[in-house]
Amino acid sequence: MPSEVLVDISDRIATITINRPEARNALNRAVRKQLPTAISACEQNDDVDVMILTGTDPAFSAGVDLKEFGSGASTAAGEGFAEMGARDADGRLPTRGALPVHTKLLIGAINGVAVTGGFEVALACDFLIASDRARFADTHARVGVMPGWGLTVLLAQRIGVARAREMSVTGNFIDAQQAYEWGLVNHVVPHDELLPYCRKLAADSITVDQKGVRRMLATYLEGTDTTIAEAWKIEDRVSREWEGSGFDPAEIEARRKGILERGRSQIS
Repeated sequence: MPSEVLVDISDRIATITINRPEARNALNRAVRKQLPTAISACEQNDDVDVMILTGTDPAFSAGVDLKEFGSGASTAAGEGFAEMGARDADGRLPTRGALPVHTKLLIGAINGVAVTGGFEVALACDFLIASDRARFADTHARVGVMPGWGLTVLLAQRIGVARAREMSVTGNFIDAQQAYEWGLVNHVVPHDELLPYCRKLAADSITVDQKGVRRMLATYLEGTDTTIAEAWKIEDRVSREWEGSGFDPAEIEARRKGILERGRSQIS
């Protein structure tokens, strides 16, 4: 039986693929166990700098496998992502959201529908690139369940509270272009160009000092987890600590020249 989650590593990029195309990549018990394991393994792999998360066509993920859930084969929609550790005394998982904590860049390559739980998995990525076939919907309320992997927080951060409320209370789909206009996705590309485009962005990131990339991502995360006033303090503290570790003037100069050359090639 093929694995429900595939991992391919090349050129320091790990492409992680949810692989249940016959079920539109619905998140059954096996996927909910294998996906966090795959991401954590890539996080620990020194041969990986960037991860790309996608689904086997025709979908990214249709959400939690309601057929399995309704049959009682899975005792809870959140089961499986609890692989990262036991729940605390209040029943909370040790990490928030659908995916484990990661320090490496995680790009979501949305190749088709991303619905409800699948939408929450997409929102756990650092940013999203959409195929022109991508569609997004939050049908939690229509199904009769409530989100538990951060949708009401993460979706509101991406598109604003009013638009997030509209999606949640109507269950209506939005297409890739509307997702772009609302700020949910960074780019929309032709379907066949989705993974090459994501790999190009991944390759661009790999050329940046990875220690700096991961500290930058962590600073963004820390800043979104608090007030704006506190986020200013966090950035100031991180900046001073980073500079306090000491700079190599020759290395900074070499990087400056490289940045100038790269900039000229991009704007010419």
